[in-house]
Amino acid sequence: MIALSVVVLVGLVAAAWFTPVLSVRKISVVGNVGVPSDEVLTALAIPTGKPLLQVDVDAAARRVAAIPKVDHARVERRYPSTVRVTVVERAPAVFYDTPEGTHLMDAGAVAYAIEPPPPGVPRLKVGRPGLEDPVTVDALKVLTSMPPPLRAQVGEIAAGSISDIRVTLLDGRQLVWGSVENTERKSAIALPLLGQPGKVYDISSPDLVTVK
Repeated sequence: MIALSVVVLVGLVAAAWFTPVLSVRKISVVGNVGVPSDEVLTALAIPTGKPLLQVDVDAAARRVAAIPKVDHARVERRYPSTVRVTVVERAPAVFYDTPEGTHLMDAGAVAYAIEPPPPGVPRLKVGRPGLEDPVTVDALKVLTSMPPPLRAQVGEIAAGSISDIRVTLLDGRQLVWGSVENTERKSAIALPLLGQPGKVYDISSPDLVTVK
């Protein structure tokens, strides 16, 4: 009886592996806004008619995630005949200018597109913007750690070194941030401090702030 059950089970698995009944007849792409569905489908590279059990969902997800504007992706089998692709796109944290054009960079310091920045995205000014540049990484840590009411006022974040990070607000006022150390405390100090008249607010040493 057990042997018969095993044979039946093996037969069912084999049928599911090869049969066209449980094969890909529909591919659903969700979550994409800036990445065309056709580009996702091309990267996915899953032909219709392929048995669902033969679809390597992890490899397919990695192929989609290799699209520059895609942060990560999930690929699922949905029986009897659908593959569902969920795309999470990169969001611009900053932009920076080069002779080639304006680059968009996400919060992880990945530059992923050359195109005009969306409204509200601040400019980044560092010597060598990029994932391997400590100055870039620290500037982004400062920006992304700010509370939303403060981050919404930022027009530019610039840094000559990891200890010389400066934030220029949309109204032209400047926060001298210093290094990434004590960023949470500096953020808490900055908002009430900006209620005081001044043009330059030095919070690089949160125990001794100055306003000029």
